[in-house]
Amino acid sequence: MIETVNVLIIEDDRFLSPLLRSRLEKEGLTVGQAFDGEEGLQVLEKIRPQVIILDLIMPRVSGLELLQTLSSDPQYNRIPVIIMSNLSQESDVEKAKRLGAAGYFVKVHASLDEVIKLVKQLMAKAT
Repeated sequence: MIETVNVLIIEDDRFLSPLLRSRLEKEGLTVGQAFDGEEGLQVLEKIRPQVIILDLIMPRVSGLELLQTLSSDPQYNRIPVIIMSNLSQESDVEKAKRLGAAGYFVKVHASLDEVIKLVKQLMAKAT
């Protein structure tokens, strides 16, 4: 059985990921979690998120590799993906957007409120 959740967080930062999850759950959202790209793919087989929050620098399968996989798979390519990364080079931002990222936040400059606001906007568009 495939479970539907509002947001899937794929983030290897063991401080940021639970913090983000907690904030989203306080907003009344259901949240799935994975700590690297490979686990993210496994979790995606079990749940259908409305939005994915994805880090780019992760072990095993990078966020860019995962984003490329998602964008080319008709089963997943309609799920909006928000990037949260420490990569701030314009080339990284452009590559992520070319692969279909719906938003891009540089962690040191982003507030959780901004991320949550975009999650809610993307969920409203999907319904």
